[in-house]
Amino acid sequence: MRVGQMKVDRMAPWLLALGGVFLMLMGLYFSFIRPPLLPEDLRYIGRSAIPPQNMMPGLQSWLARVFDVLGGYIFATGLLTFHVAITGLRNRQPLPRVVIAASGFASIGSMAIVNFLIDSDYKWLLLAMTLPWLLALLPLRSVAGPAPGSAP
Repeated sequence: MRVGQMKVDRMAPWLLALGGVFLMLMGLYFSFIRPPLLPEDLRYIGRSAIPPQNMMPGLQSWLARVFDVLGGYIFATGLLTFHVAITGLRNRQPLPRVVIAASGFASIGSMAIVNFLIDSDYKWLLLAMTLPWLLALLPLRSVAGPAPGSAP
């Protein structure tokens, strides 16, 4: 392995850990800061103002509970990602690469895609939050070692 490749390989766990921290922060935002309805939510459903409580009683309190749960799941995903980054990538086995790719796509990747589909105000921020996953996967292309029959 070249010296330059070794430096890049050492960055992968830290890039993935950063992705985990991003998710933990997002989970805290969803649980403690995010209002039940954002202006973009109203635009998406074709409303200009939050419906009066008497039109949809309990909607805002129900959405607040939904986002509490969603925030907990996002935080847990970030925490587990952080753990895999600082422990699972050190043994240079191929399975963590598959898990990293799948979890990145299923979590922040799918969130970014959906936010582009609905033209969210946060689409570019969410796309930027996927970069640690992508960058962490790049140096891992050689995790399993060289292909059989190839020169080292």
